[in-house]
Amino acid sequence: MQRRDFLHRGVQWGMALALAANSPLSVAARRDTTLTLMNTHTGEQVKATILSNGQLQASELAALNRVMRDHRNNQQMAIDPDLYQQMAALQQLFGKSAPMEIISGYRSPESNAILRATTSGVAQKSLHMEGKAVDIRIPGVSTRQLQQAALAMHKGGVGYYPDSGFVHIDTGKVRHW
Repeated sequence: MQRRDFLHRGVQWGMALALAANSPLSVAARRDTTLTLMNTHTGEQVKATILSNGQLQASELAALNRVMRDHRNNQQMAIDPDLYQQMAALQQLFGKSAPMEIISGYRSPESNAILRATTSGVAQKSLHMEGKAVDIRIPGVSTRQLQQAALAMHKGGVGYYPDSGFVHIDTGKVRHW
C-alpha cells in the first residue's frame, strides 16, 4: 500500500470513528470507554475506565487528572472529560495496547509563562492552562497518522509538531496548524 493510500484510509477511519462516536446506536453499544496514559516526564501510568454504562466515572477521571498534572510544580486541575473522550477515540482507533504518551497535559500559568519565554509556539492563553488541551503521541503510530486521525474527528484544535514528535489536541474551536 502506498503512503498516500495509507493516509487516505487513516482519514476515512477517523471520519468513520467521529461519525460513529456521535450516533445514538454507538453510544448505547459502547458502554465502557477506557483510556491508558503514561506521563513522559514522571513515568506514571494509569488505565482508567472513564465511561461505564454511559456514566462518567469520577474516581477514574481523578486518576487521569493526576497523571495529566503539571509535572513542574505538581499542580493539577479537572481536565475536560471531552478531551479524554477524544484521546480514548484515538487510542481505540489505532488499537494500541501501549499507553498513550502525555508530553504536556495541564499547565499552570507559571509553567506556561516559563515555556513561552524559552520555547517557540506556546500560546499566551493556552488551553493547557484550562485543562482543555494535551500534547500526545502513540507508540507505533506516526505523528502524521495521529494528526490525520485527530483532524478527521472535527473536534477542537489539532497542532502538528513533527520535529518534536507529538500532536496537540484540544476542546476549543475546530482549527489546525
